[in-house]
Amino acid sequence: MTPLGQPRQEVLMDTHSTPLPAGFHDIPSTMLATIVTCLEMTAKPVPRPNPPGQDLLVERWASPTLDEYRALYRRVGEDWLWVSRAVMDDDKLAAIIKDPAVEIYVMARDGEKLGLLELDFREVGQCELAFFGLDESLIGTGAGRILMNVAIERAWEKPISRFWVHTCHLDHPAALAFYQRSGFTPYKRMVEIFEDPRQTGKLRADAGRHHPVLRSE
Repeated sequence: MTPLGQPRQEVLMDTHSTPLPAGFHDIPSTMLATIVTCLEMTAKPVPRPNPPGQDLLVERWASPTLDEYRALYRRVGEDWLWVSRAVMDDDKLAAIIKDPAVEIYVMARDGEKLGLLELDFREVGQCELAFFGLDESLIGTGAGRILMNVAIERAWEKPISRFWVHTCHLDHPAALAFYQRSGFTPYKRMVEIFEDPRQTGKLRADAGRHHPVLRSE
């Protein structure tokens, strides 16, 4: 699997926002719009088996530097238009990734970091699957199942009653089904509109080829 279910902008998600009226809504060519689906599980599911024959290691990343963190974040997320942590102010990012209630894990092969998992326990009684992404080389190998099994196990080790995530149609097309197979249930759908980071130089101009850039005349 590739990056699944991540916020494009690092903002507090308001799941009680005003509904859009039915119909078509113009989006400026400098902006992107995406359908966001929120999912949750309220009990630990029966584990799904890991695929055999993998030489991948998942371990806690206790103290990444900002440069190390951003490098892996871009590696797994830039082609899926992840931007928030790539451009976040250093102090704000450091406060998040060094928070004891935020757990970061990496998936590695022979010492090379190829996957990112971030669990956010800052909200009492629940865990957000904040970031979950793999390098392109791991797509279709079963690595996503291995990483998700770790995510579920680590999340439910804590005294939580809810584990949740959100995904959108800019993510891998298999993301939503993958989350549902993993035990998450959809409960909310929203529209997110944000500045196209490829047009401002925040991401590569050729990132996110599955969602083309609109060039104004």
